[in-house]
Amino acid sequence: MKKSFKHPIALEIVTALIFLAFLFPFFIVLINSAKDAFQITVDPLGMPQSWSQIAVNFGKIWSNTNIRYPQSFMSSIIITSLSLVAITVLSSQAAWVLVRTKTKLSNAIFLLFVAAMVIPFQIVMFPLLSWFRSIFMVTGIRLLRTYFGMILAYVGFGCSLSVFLYHGFIKSIPFELEEAAKIDGCSRFQTFYIIISPILRPIHATVVVLNGIWIWNDYLLPLLVLGVGNRIQTIPLAVANFAGAYVKQWDLIMTAILMAMIPIVVLFLAAQKHIIKGMVAGSIK
Repeated sequence: MKKSFKHPIALEIVTALIFLAFLFPFFIVLINSAKDAFQITVDPLGMPQSWSQIAVNFGKIWSNTNIRYPQSFMSSIIITSLSLVAITVLSSQAAWVLVRTKTKLSNAIFLLFVAAMVIPFQIVMFPLLSWFRSIFMVTGIRLLRTYFGMILAYVGFGCSLSVFLYHGFIKSIPFELEEAAKIDGCSRFQTFYIIISPILRPIHATVVVLNGIWIWNDYLLPLLVLGVGNRIQTIPLAVANFAGAYVKQWDLIMTAILMAMIPIVVLFLAAQKHIIKGMVAGSIK
């Protein structure tokens, strides 16, 4: 017989404290985005005098021609959405083939994907730039400071975890479904996109949210690939421009962070019911 917890109230208090600790940074961003720079300097933890200051800060950021926040927002949407589409399509197909092709080679390839998950990005970031330059010199295809280079880099770094998640989920799908589709005359392409892909919706949502949060908030990879002063820049690069060497515009920094948080929070809330289901479904055979 399983032992019950003796102090459920104490556990609830601890859970509530942890929850408040996680919410505290969001609270700081919210209240300080409704202040001007002087109010943030004087009392960063105090409540704002007027919440209408958020609209004023929004207007300053949106109309700032030096930062070009609207262009950065659109660039982040383009890079994030296209990267997620490519990661989802390529990873799901690769995982499906690896699961259904039960050979030593397929197992070795899957282990390579798993091994790639533990390689720190800092180890490969400079070789990545060197490869991008070499590709341009040999083929003439420009990867640095372009959308294509950013998307290609994110697909390369995001597919390892995505293949791992898809692999575990697809193993729980009965193979008899694919055999029945084959008997009915479906090709492999039709079998995957008509039979398998709709079943993968929970793990699709999980992969999109996990990779979407990372890609949308990433700073180091866009800084290396896109550089500084490029016409293409993501939101984290635009937010960093508000922090100069001598002056930091904290009111605009906080408001820009709040503006960047809204799309990813909406994405998470829209897909939250599928996230846990997608994460645990692959562990149940």
